[in-house]
Amino acid sequence: MRKTFTTADGATLSYSDSGSGEVLVLLHGWSQSAAMFRHQIESFSRERRVIALDFRGHGLSPQAQHGYRIYRFAADVAELLRHERIEKASVLGWSLGASVLWAMIDLYGTTGLDRLVFVDEPASVMIQPGMSEEDVKNAGALFDGTTMLAVAAQIAGPEGHAAREGFLGSMITKGIPKDLRDWLLAENLLVDPRTVAELFVNHCAIDWSDLFKRIDRPTLVIGGRVSHVDPQSQEWIHGQVKGSELVIFDESQCGAHFPFIEQPETFNAVLAAFLEKGSAKLPLAS
Repeated sequence: MRKTFTTADGATLSYSDSGSGEVLVLLHGWSQSAAMFRHQIESFSRERRVIALDFRGHGLSPQAQHGYRIYRFAADVAELLRHERIEKASVLGWSLGASVLWAMIDLYGTTGLDRLVFVDEPASVMIQPGMSEEDVKNAGALFDGTTMLAVAAQIAGPEGHAAREGFLGSMITKGIPKDLRDWLLAENLLVDPRTVAELFVNHCAIDWSDLFKRIDRPTLVIGGRVSHVDPQSQEWIHGQVKGSELVIFDESQCGAHFPFIEQPETFNAVLAAFLEKGSAKLPLAS
């Protein structure tokens, strides 16, 4: 079922709400949409209530005039849970969606959160001042501030379509079907270029490295051997979150940035094991 609600600052957000039972919330990545999780919604809504939100200006959520910041997105998710009177939920954040989940934890703590899943998000996308070489590797930082601003300008400029297509190409496996690649790009391009460039800068600039030791919920960290996000960064996050589990998909398991849609059966098996049976019986755990 598709629903909408209005946030405290006047944005209209669209979300899918399927199934019943224990709640699983799915948070998508930068310049993408809740539709990325179509296979997870179909599978997990058979036994759970699955909510997948389109962030403001993404997917089916209309363009908002303001608020394209990670912490505002986190407040949006918290408001949605209150709107639906959800007192406890497991939350999966993929890419930027993981940063939104981390911002929620930073703002509100872990009260109301059950199990947490972080999918292929570095602790800091941007190299922060004072980072050592080892810090950069552990954080998974991809570029410096000058490069970040140049990329944002390119996204917002006349070559923005090509820039976003190039971005997507770096995040998927070489063997992805053309129709799936084209669909992913079409979803990406739904978001206004200036809006998504603004969000890109905010997303990249935040370093979450000091957050992970404060997490006290069962946590699964998922990465990919051929992702643009260095798997060392996912191993580092796993090492910071006490009692967490780690799964790194290899190339044959579509271990790039979109494993949940490139090879959903494998991804869903790992997620189901974590949600239903606990971390001790995870398949493919590394």
